[in-house]
Amino acid sequence: MQKFLIQGNIPLKGKVKLSGAKNATLPIMAASLLIRGKCYLDNVPKLTDIEMMGEVLRELGTNLIRQDNRLTIDTSFIQKEEISCELAKKLRASVLVLGPLLARNKRAKVPLPGGCNIGSRPVNLHLKGLRSMGANIEVKKGYIEATVNSGLTGSSIYLDFPSVGATENIMLAASIARGTTVIKNASRSPEIVDLSNFLKKGGVKIKGAGTDTIIITGNKEIVPITHSIIPDRIEAGTFMIAAAITGGEILITNAKPEHLGVLISKLKQIGVEVKLDKDKIMVKGSFPLKSFNVTTLPDPGFPTDLQPQITSLACLADGESVISETIFENRFTHIPELEKMGAKITRRGKTAIVKGVPFLHGSCVVAYDIRGGASLVLAGLAARGTTEILNIHHIDRGYQKIEEKLILLGAKIKRVED
Repeated sequence: MQKFLIQGNIPLKGKVKLSGAKNATLPIMAASLLIRGKCYLDNVPKLTDIEMMGEVLRELGTNLIRQDNRLTIDTSFIQKEEISCELAKKLRASVLVLGPLLARNKRAKVPLPGGCNIGSRPVNLHLKGLRSMGANIEVKKGYIEATVNSGLTGSSIYLDFPSVGATENIMLAASIARGTTVIKNASRSPEIVDLSNFLKKGGVKIKGAGTDTIIITGNKEIVPITHSIIPDRIEAGTFMIAAAITGGEILITNAKPEHLGVLISKLKQIGVEVKLDKDKIMVKGSFPLKSFNVTTLPDPGFPTDLQPQITSLACLADGESVISETIFENRFTHIPELEKMGAKITRRGKTAIVKGVPFLHGSCVVAYDIRGGASLVLAGLAARGTTEILNIHHIDRGYQKIEEKLILLGAKIKRVED
């Protein structure tokens, strides 16, 4: 096991280039199962979650080759329709192979997925959509077993919640289904748009990605695709908050500012200077920071994946901030760890009331999930003294060599064996 040691209270300054988006790469990797041939993905981040999805695809018979940030995926010879429980329990996104396998092979057996323990993320909406398209599905002994007699058929599907994963799974299944599928109350996230752009390159007709209604006309055969993954907006947001919490100045490159509108607006409200260019974001932090309120919501609302990070920022804002988490009920695992560092936080159900303090102090803390771990890195960068962060394998699942990027910004952080 490895850990981070951070000597904090240093304003970060410099330039950082974003990696590709993990949450866009995973569904596109699953989408490759729809194609009998080679796909080439560029700007693929080097993350353990990406490696795990690669293992899932290899188990099914896919040949994957990575060369720097390019991933070559050859799905010409898919040999199985089932993935092991051992792999699935490590990666929530493993469930995204369900739709493609069912559409391609007319059957699939996929374990109920694992991943970060941030709350219940049921797959009922995934299954509702696939059943509407003609699938026969049973859930038994921890597995989803799905079959379809003569192929999936397009349908009109309303999602009770704009689930990103359910939207993706239904889009993938619909891409080679007969007829037209309409997804209503679909996720509007940028990652959905990137998946749509990938599929359209292969010949699938898709309208409405980025809105709450997506219309897909299936194509029996999708041609091989070359595609570059969008920049990671959550990594961008994490570095933007890093500038704010340390009183530093960071230029973020390879960015898409249009993916971060709600965070940009919130940081400006707090008193952080933000300047935008076509593919660059400059963030300059200064104290004092104003207190604020945040409520996580589906896109285009405030991202749940940035809630832990902005909670760390609230710890150093003047007055009382209110953080409400409406997406995942267990996404406050970072709060007891922040309290070890001197934060004053009161939990009331799905709400955290954060009373700002003059400073945080270094402590030994534990990362329990990807974004909660990132919030502790941010707190450690701002804190006085040394912070020790354990369980950093969680952070590695979502951030490519985060310590190397921070060192280039002047941070005193090192990865050591625990």
